[in-house]
Formats: sequence, C-alpha cells, structure tokens
Amino acid sequence: MSTEQRPIEEFAGLDLLSSAVILLDGEQRIRHLNPAAENLFSASQRVWLGRPLSQLLGTPPVLVEALDNALRNNWSYTGHSVPFQRSESVVLHLDCTVTPIETPHARLLLEFRPIDHQLKAAREEREAVQQQANRELIRNLAHEIKNPLGGIRGSAQLLEHELSAHDNAPQLKEYTQVIIKEADRLQELMRRLLSSHRAMQPSQTNVHELLERVRRLIHAEFAGVRVQRDFDLSLPEITCDREQVIQAVLNIVRNAAQAMKGEGEIVLRTRVIRQVTLAKKRYRLALELQVIDNGPGIAEEMRDKIFYPLVSGREDGSGLGLTLAQGIIQQHHGSIEVESKPGRTCFTIRLPITNGQKNES
Repeated sequence: MSTEQRPIEEFAGLDLLSSAVILLDGEQRIRHLNPAAENLFSASQRVWLGRPLSQLLGTPPVLVEALDNALRNNWSYTGHSVPFQRSESVVLHLDCTVTPIETPHARLLLEFRPIDHQLKAAREEREAVQQQANRELIRNLAHEIKNPLGGIRGSAQLLEHELSAHDNAPQLKEYTQVIIKEADRLQELMRRLLSSHRAMQPSQTNVHELLERVRRLIHAEFAGVRVQRDFDLSLPEITCDREQVIQAVLNIVRNAAQAMKGEGEIVLRTRVIRQVTLAKKRYRLALELQVIDNGPGIAEEMRDKIFYPLVSGREDGSGLGLTLAQGIIQQHHGSIEVESKPGRTCFTIRLPITNGQKNES
C-alpha cells in the first residue's frame, strides 16, 4: 500500500466524532474519512484514500468556491443545507464546515452534519413515548378482553352440549362453532399481545442464523416470494433475545410478503455501522438490518402511522405486527424506521453491538 493510500494514525481521534469528517490535502485529495463519513456517504476509507473529493461528492458550486478560498486565502466556510448527490435517487442536504488546517498530511478539514439529525432525535423520543403508551394500552386491553373471552367460549361449549339433543343440532352447532373459533382467534391475539411484554432473555446470537430461520418460515408460508440474502459475513454476534428478534423481523418480512400478495422479492441486507447513536447512547458498532421489498409501497397517508397499534393497510390485517416489532426493537435499545415508494419499501433496524464494550456517551 502506497503512502497516500495508508490511513494516517494522527487522525485516529477523529474516528470518535459523531459528525462526518473528511480531511483533504492541498490538491483536494482525500487523506482521511472517519467512520461517520463512511456511513454518511456509503464510502470506504480503504477505497477512497488518495482520490479526489470531487469523485465522491461531485462539484457543488458553493463547496468548490469554499475549498478554493480556504486554500488560497485561509478562509473558513460554513454552509447550511448544502445539497450533495449521493446517488441517482438520493440527495443529501447537509450543514457543511470547511476549516483550513496545517498538518504534514492535510490542509483542509471538512465537517458534515445532516440537517435532520436533531429532527430525527426528537422524532425517536416521541416514538419512544408513543410506544410506551401503546404498550400500556395494549396490555390493559388484553387483560380486559381475555377474561370475558374465556366466559364466552365456555358458554358456547355448554350451549353446544345442550343442543346435542335438539332436532336442528347440526345447523345450530354451526353458530356455536363460529363463536368458539372466533373466541379462540381472539384469545390467540391476546396471548401474542401479552407475550410481547415478557422479560427479555438475552444471549449471544449470530444474526444470520436468525435471518435464515425467518427466511425458511417465509418460504414455507409464501412459496411465490423470493427472499434474497445480502449479508456482511464480518458481523460479530449480537446480544439479544433471540426469539423476540426473530418475531420482530418475521413480522416485518411477513408484512412485506402479504403486501406483495405472495408474489415478489424481499432482500435481507446486513451491514456493520460505526459510531452510531441509538436511544440516546453512543455505540462504536451497531448492526444495520434492512428488509427491502419490491411491492406496491406504503400509502403516503399511512407512513406516519404505520407503527401505531390497530392501524393496517390491509382489510384483513390486525394492525399489531409492526407495533410489536417496534416494541421489541426499542426494548433492545435499537431503532426502526421505514422509507417507502412504489416498487421499493425498506425497513431499517439498527441494534447495538456491545459484546461487553462500554458505550460512548
């Protein structure tokens, strides 16, 4: 590896920053990308060291002028909501600071902050409060409904027994069977609601083994859905309640398969992300798990309510699968969010990878 392609040890302290930092030399070639910048721009330092910044970020006029002024006149620059084209379909609006520096290997320090970071943090806090309220509501409803259901089912069974001597018993028993079956269905729903509140049983888990189980279950239930793997095999094990996380991911994948009416493609994608904040705590490493489908997408009026209980885009949906998934992920100090448009819906789950490491505040 040549000198210009080798990471510089004196810049290692920048790797602890939550904001994205890029260092440039006098010819505007990249000398360092910290992990936050790698995540933000989907770029590997190993690949981009020594390459021109323009190849990574393009040539926004305000940035070109700011870099030239910083090198020629030693001027600093701060811009707000500067657009950067990350891909054909993704434009990032970032606050950007350019600072001249003098080190043996770098002349410019560029710092980038997504303008939605504070909005995202506030949204996550609201969602956490909403999820807690949802859990209390669901728990109370489940308890209130569970006991009367037992009485309804028992009464229907007694009635069915009494009807056995009646001349129209077979026809009348159809009605009692409807009552019994519906009571059983509701009792199963109550069981699912209450089981989501059980104490967690964490253990070291290989996330890809977990996803393989989900893939097999979906394949058995929806033969027309192709489930593709896009795994980062370097991922370490995570500490989680295996069965709960399986249930959360299964709810999301099953929801996607149902939205596609059992025909389409789902991609399970895993990556390691670095220096990420989850539930107000900073982690060196986190798992990013994405469930991507090519279905019709989520209706715009549903997107802000998709995780609310009893809200469903399908007539036969219970509106609980995504609510329970969000609750499980939040219990694991993670986050879940969704982006959707016709032809592509992506649920992104992020979970901390601790393995005994201390969190960074």
